[in-house]
Amino acid sequence: MDLRNIAIIAHVDHGKTTLVDALLKQSGAFRENQAVSERAMDSNDLERERGITILAKATSVEWKGTRINIVDTPGHADFGGEVERILSMVDGVVLLVDAAEGPMPQTKFVTSKALALGLRPIVVLNKVDKPDAEPDRALDECFDLFANLGASEEQLDFPSMYASGRAGWCDAELNGPRQDLSALFDLIVDHVHAPKQQERADEPFQMLATTLGSDNFLGRILTGRVEAGTLKTGDSLKALTRKGELIENFRVAKILAFRGLGQQPIDEAVAGDIVTISGMTKATVADSLVAPSVNVPLPAQPIDPPTISVTFGINDSPLSGRDGKKVQSRVIRDRLMKEAESNVAIQISDTPGGDAFEVAGRGELQMGVLIENMRREGFELSISRPQVLFRDEDGQRMEPIEEVTIDVDDDYTGAVIEKITGTRKGELVEMKPAGTGKTRIIAHVPSRGLIGYQGEFLTDTRGTGVLNRVFHSWSPHKGPIPGRRAGVLISMEAGQAVAYALWNLEDRGRMFIDPQDEVYEGMIIGEHSRDNDLDVNPLKGKKLTNVRASGTDEAVRLTPPIKLSLEEAIAYIDNDELVEVTPNSIRLRKRYLDPHERKRMAKQA
Repeated sequence: MDLRNIAIIAHVDHGKTTLVDALLKQSGAFRENQAVSERAMDSNDLERERGITILAKATSVEWKGTRINIVDTPGHADFGGEVERILSMVDGVVLLVDAAEGPMPQTKFVTSKALALGLRPIVVLNKVDKPDAEPDRALDECFDLFANLGASEEQLDFPSMYASGRAGWCDAELNGPRQDLSALFDLIVDHVHAPKQQERADEPFQMLATTLGSDNFLGRILTGRVEAGTLKTGDSLKALTRKGELIENFRVAKILAFRGLGQQPIDEAVAGDIVTISGMTKATVADSLVAPSVNVPLPAQPIDPPTISVTFGINDSPLSGRDGKKVQSRVIRDRLMKEAESNVAIQISDTPGGDAFEVAGRGELQMGVLIENMRREGFELSISRPQVLFRDEDGQRMEPIEEVTIDVDDDYTGAVIEKITGTRKGELVEMKPAGTGKTRIIAHVPSRGLIGYQGEFLTDTRGTGVLNRVFHSWSPHKGPIPGRRAGVLISMEAGQAVAYALWNLEDRGRMFIDPQDEVYEGMIIGEHSRDNDLDVNPLKGKKLTNVRASGTDEAVRLTPPIKLSLEEAIAYIDNDELVEVTPNSIRLRKRYLDPHERKRMAKQA
């Protein structure tokens, strides 16, 4: 069968997974009466809850005798490691752009990777049926984006289409028939070339592993595109590292191919197809699975280095072990090593004490997703404030700079610009109207200056602003950046918080806890209204006497407390504080540092 391999790339919430749903339905991948959930490709619980794609996943459809392998890629730059690996398996990309917003930072990140690989894009302007859509402007911005990213003449001569993924139609003209997606299917078949690997079908088998998974019956499984040769169940293969070192010899237990949303066993894998192989015990992502006669590994796409690190430690608070069952450092280490094996964008290293681990990755969202997955698996952890990773070039200290794109109401523009260019050491690059009373601000800001800014930004913009960020470049160190301005309220007693005590403390600041919540000495229970930390007693009840009079008692009316999400809590804490994460709770607490640790953190800041 004729083959086409494509990836769909887009910014968060531009309708990528919804469009894949429509492609699957109209290609006949589902039965007429089959019950299919919305955003079927987002199979992970966290993906469904947050409405974002975290893991790259493949599917397959048939159209007029051609099999089209479609890869759904994450839209957030924090999961860029998934994107970089997956793009090496495809021969073309469909760039999906919101007709109102135009190309956004994550679009730029993934598109630059695709163009660097020489892939020819198809631009689909989605949501053109919305009242604020401006497809002509969005198309011009796509062309400018490609030109700025150094696209070739062939890549700049891209076809464009107009679509509504939710309505299930795509046309070459804006005022087309708007019936179905057949025009997009036909364009993919005509524009994307068949895999060049098909010409190497007579050579010995070679495949680069791009994603790692596990199956209850098959064990370890690796997915990738067959670069050369053919493979049958039972054939012998060997796994090589990127340097050509032998990892293991193994026999192929089963070959699976994507068919609709599922995978089906096949007898033979052919060059150019995307398949999953089982039978290995040690081989992992970026390793080459080759025939016994091959001794040279396939080149693996380099992965951008991490930019932040977070310390994962055991939960040593007085309340440890009450919620979770996995509390030992050995169990935490095994879980992190398993994650690093399948997620090449993170790196794990031991700290000198041995009971904590440095996890380096792309951003706070990537760390937050990993921690959330671990707490749902029953782990208890203590998490430090994210630290930016620096590097030295010719004796000069360099730090990561991020390109920040902000869409904000005109009324709040001044407050936002003052924050990012003043205290946070950012540089304003561009400022232009974005229509309907909004302004788009583009700035280059040190990663250090963005840690903890999201909550402050939402406060400054009354919750109406949208901030997107993506790694831009390395730049000389920009000097000290002030951290959180407010101090915290710290419990000086252990027990259950009392409503009367919290009511009396409301003048001191905003609370993070409810009455009857368990607290302990050193736990952070609220934010102080001033810039210093304050020890308070949340257990102090009202003194009772035997003299009572009608009307003298005051009703306790508490202001609802602030409930920080996991990412908000990690971004909120200071260098001498920790987030205590358990399956049922997220708490903040002070950690008391030895002089060497305090000196190291001061130098880092």
